[in-house]
Amino acid sequence: MDSSGHLVHGSPKRALIGATIGFFIGAGSVSLFGPTAHIFLKAMHLSPQQVGLLVAMPMLTGSLLRIPFGASVDRNGGRLPFLTLLIASVLGIAGLYWMLLTLYPDHLTERYYPLLLTLGALAGCGIATFSVGIGQISYWFSKKKQGWALAVFGGLGDSSPGFVVLILPAVIFTVGLWGGYLFSLAIIIVGMIIYYLMGLNAPFFQLNKKYNNVSKAKEESTSYGQELFPTGGTWHTLYLSARHWRTWPLVILYFTNFGGFLALTAWLPIFWQTYFHITAFHAVVLTAVFSLIAAFIRVYGGVLSDEIGGEKTAVLSLVILLVGSIVMTFSDVLWITIVGEIFVGIGMGINNAAVFKLVPHYVPDAVGGTAGWVGGLGCLGGFAIPPVLGHIVESIGFEGYALGFSVYIILAIFCLFLVALLYRTRQSIFTQQKTIASN
Repeated sequence: MDSSGHLVHGSPKRALIGATIGFFIGAGSVSLFGPTAHIFLKAMHLSPQQVGLLVAMPMLTGSLLRIPFGASVDRNGGRLPFLTLLIASVLGIAGLYWMLLTLYPDHLTERYYPLLLTLGALAGCGIATFSVGIGQISYWFSKKKQGWALAVFGGLGDSSPGFVVLILPAVIFTVGLWGGYLFSLAIIIVGMIIYYLMGLNAPFFQLNKKYNNVSKAKEESTSYGQELFPTGGTWHTLYLSARHWRTWPLVILYFTNFGGFLALTAWLPIFWQTYFHITAFHAVVLTAVFSLIAAFIRVYGGVLSDEIGGEKTAVLSLVILLVGSIVMTFSDVLWITIVGEIFVGIGMGINNAAVFKLVPHYVPDAVGGTAGWVGGLGCLGGFAIPPVLGHIVESIGFEGYALGFSVYIILAIFCLFLVALLYRTRQSIFTQQKTIASN
C-alpha cells in the first residue's frame, strides 16, 4: 500500500518481481515433454513425427493465447488474465500427473496419445503469460526504465525452459516419472501464489476500479509515476497492424528465432540421445546450455540493437544462426556439433531482441498490435517446427536427425532476404512520417 494516499497497492519493483517469477514458472511448461519424450516414445511406441508433435503441443496454446490475452491487458491491467493462464497450466500439469500415476508404465499405451496432447496443450497456457506481463510491467514503469524492466522480465523468464530441461530429468531419476510431474505441479502452484501476492495492477487500473472514472484515475495515477495509459484501441491496432505488410516479415523473423528456440529446446534432448547416443543426463545438459545462452544473450541483443541499430543486429544474428545451422546439419562429430548449437543459440537470442527493436521503426502507427502478432504468431514456430523435424527423420531415416537442421538454414537465408527488403523500404516510412507531420 502506498504510504502517501493509501489508494494504490504495490510498486514497480514488486510488480516486476511478481510478473517475472510468474512468467518464469509459466514458461517452464514449454519443456514438459522434451526431457521425457524418450520415455513416452518407448512406453507408447510412438513414431518420430508423433514425438515431434508431442513436444510441440504446449507451444500451440502458449502461442495463440498470447494475442487475445495480451490485448486484454488494456482493459483489466493484466492480473486477471495472468492468473487465469497459470490456473489453466496447473490443471494441465495436474492432469498429466494423474494420468502417469494411474497408467504408467503398464497401461500407458498409444490409445492415450490424444489425451496426452490435450493435457500438454492445457499446460502450455502458462507460456502466454509473456504478452500479459509485457503490458502489465509497461504500465508500471516510466518510459526511461521500461527497456530495462522488459529486458529483465523477458531475459530471466526465457531462461526457464533451460532450467526445466536440466532439473526435471534429475527429479524423475530420483522419484520416478510421475514424481517429476508432481514436482512441476508443486513449483507452478508456488509461483502462482507468489504472483498473486506481488503481481498487482498498475495505479491507473487500481484507481479506475475504485472511482469508475477514467479521467480521474488517469490524473491521480500520474502522481504515482505512471506515464503510459491504455488507449482503448487494442483490437483496432491489431486490425491495423494485420493489414500492414511489414508486420508479416517481422512475424517470420520471430517465428524463426524465438519459435525456433522453443522448438529446439524441446527437440534437442531427442537429437542428442538418438543421433550421438549420449546419456540422458548429458543430453539435457547440452540442451540447457543452448536454452540458457539464447535466453540470457537476449538482454545483450537489446543493448546491441540500441548501439548499432536493429537491422545490423538482425543481419549479424542471422549470419551467426546460418553458420551454426550449417555446422549442425553436416557435422557428425560431437564437439563440432556442440559448437554449432552454441552459434545457433547466440544467433537466435540476439535476433529475438532485434525484432522488437524493429517493430516501432517499421509499423509506427500500430506498434501494440504488431507486437501482439509478432509475439503470438512468431511463437508458433515452437509448435510447427518439431513435427517437421520428426517428418524428416521418418522420411530419410537416422541421418534425418542431423539433416533436419537444414530447415534453419532455409529459414535464416529467407530472413536475411526479409531484413534487406524491410531496410530498402525504411526511407519511405520516414518520408511518409515527415509528410504527415508537416500537414
